[in-house]
Amino acid sequence: MDLVFKALADPTRRALLDELFAQDGQSLVALSSRFEMTRVGIAKHLGLLGDAGLVTTRPRGREKLHYLNAVPIRVIHDRWVSKYTEDWAAGLVELKKELETPMEKVFEIYIRTTPERLWTAITDPDTRRRFHFGNRVESEWTPGSTYVVTNPLADGPLIEGENLEVDPPRRLVQSMHAIWGEHADAAGTSRVTWEIEPVGDSCRLTVTHDQLAEDAPEEVYGGWSMILSGLKTWLETGEELTTPGSLMYGAP
Repeated sequence: MDLVFKALADPTRRALLDELFAQDGQSLVALSSRFEMTRVGIAKHLGLLGDAGLVTTRPRGREKLHYLNAVPIRVIHDRWVSKYTEDWAAGLVELKKELETPMEKVFEIYIRTTPERLWTAITDPDTRRRFHFGNRVESEWTPGSTYVVTNPLADGPLIEGENLEVDPPRRLVQSMHAIWGEHADAAGTSRVTWEIEPVGDSCRLTVTHDQLAEDAPEEVYGGWSMILSGLKTWLETGEELTTPGSLMYGAP
């Protein structure tokens, strides 16, 4: 959290986050063209933002694209903002709306746990409901197998898809078809990739939600910050995190 506050204290770094908010997935060349600063200087600022977890990168051909990662801002909001305001739920929903854009979403979070515990949390039905709004996931967890996400308060399945790659405890790639409502169903099938990398006594979890239709509604991809924050809280403290999603969809 100290790294996040330090990164946000610099006006150039805040401006870089604003640029990624306006257009996610930009190269160093594109970002440098908007500042009166050398490319090396911009690269150093992006490096500090990356160290704080506010920016994550993905290779695209010969370029490296930079993406705004909303999870650390979500964590700060939950820790320092929500308890000081009465209408925090509405504020979180608005923050989510402002920080996320369609087509491809990349989220990164560090969790003090082992790869095995993290994999189990993602795939075990009982653990999954602790951080995924009360939802359970059922599957055989083999390549080509299907999975389904359900909630005891729902009339039918919420999400269904196929496990495209299953490599425990490192990588899980799934197709995703949200079917909880008419608009979500109409968005069709997208793809979610979970990548787990051990870092000392912790793990870096990167979730990439891509192959989204340009007109996909925000409800299809908008809950990842809450889900991953809840996952971190559960694995590190054994407690369930209250979020707008858990208040709206979680079982009593």
